[in-house]
Amino acid sequence: MSRRLLGSHMLRGVLAFGTVAIVAACTSTSNMPMAPPVPDATAGYITNLPAYRLQVGDVLDIRLMLNPELNEEVAVRPDGHISTTVAPDELAYGRTVPELTAALRQDYSKDLRNPRISVIVKSFAPTRIYVGGEVNNPGEFINVGPTLTLSQALARAGGQKVRGDTHAVFIIRRGPNDVPEFLATNYNAVIHGHDPLADVRLAPYDVVYVPKTGVAEVFDFFNQYLQQFVPISWGFSYIVNPGSANNVVTAPSN
Repeated sequence: MSRRLLGSHMLRGVLAFGTVAIVAACTSTSNMPMAPPVPDATAGYITNLPAYRLQVGDVLDIRLMLNPELNEEVAVRPDGHISTTVAPDELAYGRTVPELTAALRQDYSKDLRNPRISVIVKSFAPTRIYVGGEVNNPGEFINVGPTLTLSQALARAGGQKVRGDTHAVFIIRRGPNDVPEFLATNYNAVIHGHDPLADVRLAPYDVVYVPKTGVAEVFDFFNQYLQQFVPISWGFSYIVNPGSANNVVTAPSN
């Protein structure tokens, strides 16, 4: 088989493979409900949210109805604890306001009879999410209110690069005892409109990581380890006129 014919077959194969890949990756909206002209009054508002759990940096107002001289404002320390005049070291991080109130009531009952305590969150610390890997603007993203969803975090980061593998996006989360764990996502189902529930809500301090595609990994390996050490010629020859004596044309190498 001539090189010209072989190249033609290879080109057709590449084009066919690319067409199949593009068609397979296409997003179809035919099964989605149409967006209403005007959003519902409750659209965008999250209902049935879980109870708020105190975060590092939250500022709390501790008030005692019968002992106002003990009223004070405290902040949740980086170790997750608070210090008051009566309770020098009480865990606050991860607790709800009622849970902390009950713990402080027990602490204060050692010095006061029937302490009537209320805990008020005076200011909320912003939550922080981190996005890294193959995105256009990696970094730390600060949000006040509910934490970002997976798609919101990646949108904040400018979206994934062409080299990013949307099938392999994962989350690094600090678990119990500050032990990190890896969590898989189905981000590809989000961007192609297959599963809205795949747009999971992140936890504070989550790290969303977009790895490279396998093709990008191979390309980087080639550039870093092969091309700089092994001289590779990309010149090639092909037959333009089989019946002529001067029928071989050689393309210049890089």
